Amino acid sequence: MARTLDILVVEDEASQRTMLKGFLKKRGHRVLEAENGNSALQIAKKSYLDVVLLDLKMPGMDGLDVLKELKKLNPELDVILITAYGTIETAVTSMKLGACDYITKPINLEELLGILHRIGDRRELLRENQILKEQLQEKRIDQDKIIYQSPKMAEILSICSRVADSKATVLLQGESGTGKELFARLIHNLSSRAKAPFIGVNCGALPETLIESELFGHEKGAFTGAVARRIGRVERADGGSLFLDEIGELSPSAQVKFLRFLQEGEFQRVGGSQTLRADVRVIAATNRDLQKEIKEGRFREDLFFRLNVIAVTIPPLRERREDIPLLIDHFLKVYSAQNRRPIKGITSEARSMLIKYEYPGNVRELENIIERAVVIAKGDYITLEDLPFKLEGERRPSSAEGLSLRERIDSLEKELIKEALESSEGNQTRAAQALGISERVLRYKLKKYGLK
Repeated sequence: MARTLDILVVEDEASQRTMLKGFLKKRGHRVLEAENGNSALQIAKKSYLDVVLLDLKMPGMDGLDVLKELKKLNPELDVILITAYGTIETAVTSMKLGACDYITKPINLEELLGILHRIGDRRELLRENQILKEQLQEKRIDQDKIIYQSPKMAEILSICSRVADSKATVLLQGESGTGKELFARLIHNLSSRAKAPFIGVNCGALPETLIESELFGHEKGAFTGAVARRIGRVERADGGSLFLDEIGELSPSAQVKFLRFLQEGEFQRVGGSQTLRADVRVIAATNRDLQKEIKEGRFREDLFFRLNVIAVTIPPLRERREDIPLLIDHFLKVYSAQNRRPIKGITSEARSMLIKYEYPGNVRELENIIERAVVIAKGDYITLEDLPFKLEGERRPSSAEGLSLRERIDSLEKELIKEALESSEGNQTRAAQALGISERVLRYKLKKYGLK
């Protein structure tokens, strides 16, 4: 198991309870036992628990009633229902009440171990994430910049926290606009180098003739225009971190010199003969496929292996849609304050459209959309009219081509109802209000279009 768990076995059959307790203890878990619901609740009030294995059918309180009370005591508790009555209805009911899983008798012990393994992994990730948040607060990092709730982002933050204090090079990969520099700064700020400089350079924004001078500096007279000695970014980052954005844009000669620096920790200024040293932690980023660049002869394979010690891929925004509502609210707050606009919020239709949009420009594009909407909004709320036309295009059903006018209207109406239900999280009263129709009409439309 990835982690030792504190488990309570609630089972009225003594033989079953003893078997489960012995099996789980042999796997390294700490196990308590209870023969009925009341005893289980008393133990839960006094003891720290990770997991409760809960029999559904017991004398007195049944499993569902015990589940309700356990979740009141500790909403974070993982409860696995055990029953001989394995119906879909019971499983659905238990999940709605907060059970994390469901297993039937006779118990498949390997299946049970698999469930516990997943619980252990998830709890370990949550624990690391909490530690990371505490570290962020201790170091007074602007935590509001890292807006997320998706498991993918939580895992990336966990990786960043674990590698931060090493000297291993990190290669951040991902599409433009995903926030690679933000994660580079996070890694720096969580490391023991946090008080030393964080020096960044965008390799794609500098002419090939200047990139070596920017990185390593130059001596007076090294080339036309070099009227004085210049200290390069590598030297300025001594003791701290050097962030190379768009590393795939490095020229072949700069790649050779930077590889030598990574291998030896030594460099020379352009036009100089003195060998200098710098203690620098390198973090690189790219939106290119460097392995493809290697095959096509544009990037050195040995440099890639030096950079790719720790590889972190930042997912595009379309793959972590759970984060979009949080980002919308964050950017609304930021740009309302910056522009002195008393924007109170965003309509459900506009929010639904923003959640569904694909974002080829990722978080940066969402930020720009919200800033624009705040500036041009006519009222107190951001509406569909305040969003760019290209988002409007995303909302139109592609299947409308070739349909009659009546069919197109029905198709659009169906999409609007689905969006309203999604925005209201299935609440029909709020959905009807957002659509400007009565609940009776909404129920008729749901039946008409086969929506649930």
